[in-house]
Amino acid sequence: MRPATDLGFLLHKHPDRVQEFGQSYGVARVFYPEAGEERCTAALMLDVDPIRLVRSRGRSTPDYALGQYVNDRPYAASSLLAGALADVFRTARSGRCASRPELAATPIPLEITLPALPCRGGPELAHRLFGPLGWEVEARAVPLDEAFPEWGDSRYVRLALRGRARLADALNQLYVLLPVLDDAKHYWIAPDEVDKLIRAGESWLAAHPDRGLITRRYLGRRGALTRTAFARLAELGDDVEEDLEPPLEEDLSPEPALTAPPPAEAGSASAVGAEVPAGTGEGSALRGEGVAGKRPLNTVRREAVLGVLGELGARTVIDLGCGTGQLVGALLANPAFTRVAGTDVSSQALTIAARKLKLDRMTERQRERLELFQGALTYTDERFAGYDAAVLMEVVEHVDPPRLPALERVVFGAARPGHVVVTTPNAEYNVRYEFLTGMRHPDHRFEWTREEFAAWAAKAGEEYRYDVAFRPVGDDDPELGPPTQMAVFTRREA
Repeated sequence: MRPATDLGFLLHKHPDRVQEFGQSYGVARVFYPEAGEERCTAALMLDVDPIRLVRSRGRSTPDYALGQYVNDRPYAASSLLAGALADVFRTARSGRCASRPELAATPIPLEITLPALPCRGGPELAHRLFGPLGWEVEARAVPLDEAFPEWGDSRYVRLALRGRARLADALNQLYVLLPVLDDAKHYWIAPDEVDKLIRAGESWLAAHPDRGLITRRYLGRRGALTRTAFARLAELGDDVEEDLEPPLEEDLSPEPALTAPPPAEAGSASAVGAEVPAGTGEGSALRGEGVAGKRPLNTVRREAVLGVLGELGARTVIDLGCGTGQLVGALLANPAFTRVAGTDVSSQALTIAARKLKLDRMTERQRERLELFQGALTYTDERFAGYDAAVLMEVVEHVDPPRLPALERVVFGAARPGHVVVTTPNAEYNVRYEFLTGMRHPDHRFEWTREEFAAWAAKAGEEYRYDVAFRPVGDDDPELGPPTQMAVFTRREA
């Protein structure tokens, strides 16, 4: 793109000058090795002073004695460079350029080179993270010593990215993904890091297929912060939340790592009487059933529920505990379902559902098919009645056991739909999740074995005159059964 020197306007750094920016751990310099009509290169060089780095470290930073002074920070493009980039190019990252506003909003041809980038996951992870963003990725492992090839490769890669992008997007992607690849942030991760992540990733993170891994690593696997970020990301897209359930451990090295709790999904706990913060839902162990490459279990589960509803011939369906509306959206997408309702005790979850379903932009015909309302499943509500089928997807395990009879009375006794579809985790399968301790989510009040679930379903069916059948959801382990168990209740005719 000519003139290439317009890059200087976008970066707010003049090509004819070398500029220095003091950092707590050294000095960042911006200069232009070349600046011509056809090609313009801006370089950001970070000169890290190991002594200043030690003096500026946070109180919670581990003290590794000599490791404080002898490390790779002065030589590699780590989270320190991401911090310097954020400081030096703050205006450019915002996408503002008073002198060239149209250029700031336009994808331009760019090439980005990082000579030495720590990458826990190797070149493959660099491709996974940058490829979906539209970059042509060249990631080459740096050998430990070129004179001794038998020593193998180091954990560093030489990364080159080529493509067309808004400069602001490119800078924000680097700001987030450098510490993700490094998998080690040099500073204390405070709650405002969630805001920084959402701001930097607003235009691209919600649609990234590895957004779960990016979020967890960027936030240093801080569980509470990760849950908050998942909930915030769920508001940015229509089909984001189902893929935010992280695997039990999808890390790419043998080092242990903590698993973050998951986001909400259709069928969240908040349906049942005690409001649950947005961003909670079934356990993080479930995505891909613990195996990278498989479909998320909540996707498999939702498809199983939709399939059963189709087999039953249900035309009107209510999702009891709809969470942020994943199942409701899938029901609306199928014209065979002529009337769809979703209810939840959490007003926040319903607000997110309305946004994700684009309630304000629906046609009148679509809007007539849908009803969203707040309600608790332990209290009789006439709005629950009148449907061919009701769905309790990953809901019952969030109810305190003494309150289950109240839920049964409300659903089977008062609302009394033609069919009730219930799914819940199979506690026996939990041993397949290597890093899982306890239940799949901290809000679960219990998790049933197959025998316990069958006993509960049989008792409820007999009391309220429903026949019940059971189906596996997910891979049906011959020893432990499926990860999710399903009961399909059919009302006996008088």
